Amino acid sequence: MKRIGRLFDQVCSFAALRAAALNAAKGKKSKPRIDGFIRNLENEIIALENELLTRIYRPRPYRTFKIHDPKERMICAADFRDRVVHHALCATMEPIFERLSIFDSYACRKEKGHHAAVRRAQYFMNRHPYFLKLDIHKFFDSVDHGILKSQLRRRVKDPDLLWLLDAFVDHPVPWTEPGKGIPIGNLTSQYFANFYLSGLDHFVKEYLRIEGYVRYMDDLVLFADEKDTLWQALAEIEAYLGKNLCLKLKQEGTLVAPVSQGLTFVGFRVFPGVVRIARRGWRRFRRKMMAIDDRLAKGAINDDTWRRSTASLVGHLRQARTRNLRAPFFKAEFGAAQLSP
Repeated sequence: MKRIGRLFDQVCSFAALRAAALNAAKGKKSKPRIDGFIRNLENEIIALENELLTRIYRPRPYRTFKIHDPKERMICAADFRDRVVHHALCATMEPIFERLSIFDSYACRKEKGHHAAVRRAQYFMNRHPYFLKLDIHKFFDSVDHGILKSQLRRRVKDPDLLWLLDAFVDHPVPWTEPGKGIPIGNLTSQYFANFYLSGLDHFVKEYLRIEGYVRYMDDLVLFADEKDTLWQALAEIEAYLGKNLCLKLKQEGTLVAPVSQGLTFVGFRVFPGVVRIARRGWRRFRRKMMAIDDRLAKGAINDDTWRRSTASLVGHLRQARTRNLRAPFFKAEFGAAQLSP
């Protein structure tokens, strides 16, 4: 693929940074730091533009915290002005990343996402009797900076843009070893992570010739007519990950099984004829609903925000057969069974 140059100006122009700031602030303008930035938008953007053009820009330290969703994860929250640059950078890089993506990669892409990935997995389950489920061990913490920067240089030749990309790749994640890791919580990390595995996608589709394949970030599923095909693919993928990406598979996350057994994938239990919510996905829904209700009770959000947030969560559940779960839950917790259909 031809390398692309002259992209830096698209990132650091006043118009691009202004659009990125407004996009990054959507739904968050009530936060003091973000509200202050937006109120002083023109001066903030001019200062940021000048720092980028003169190459004195440096990302500020992350704010780190722990979540349980449901397993424990460490999150890095970037300063808002850095998130503005993230949005501007990803808007410019997205077409490059998109051209490298296969059809069946579903994370961080327009008109893709969890639900499309589940539908595609079910499509393949109705055409092949067996699946291979894979998960990469500590994926975000294990991304190799040298490999990622080498991958970026094969696609981008603009030295100014490469300087900015390197600034985010090299920005240290506190709990990872030097030269490793990209932080969960950054928009750039989502794009970098998806891009990092794009070569694996082409390896599976073009070298292994696996027609049934779906990837959502570091969750991969392969489908085939014979178990032996999947066991052979597993060995080939393990070797590819170790040699080319310095990654390992999570042994406890590897499974070869008949599709009739059902597949747990991106929070759902997928069968050839039905999609159900996984236990973990249901627990996550209940936890989020209770948190939203608590914020409403404390006056942190209004009724309209509560309803919109609830509608979004319920919309996610509606992708699976969950009516018999939703109706009792809303009636018991909120006295509002009418919200559950």
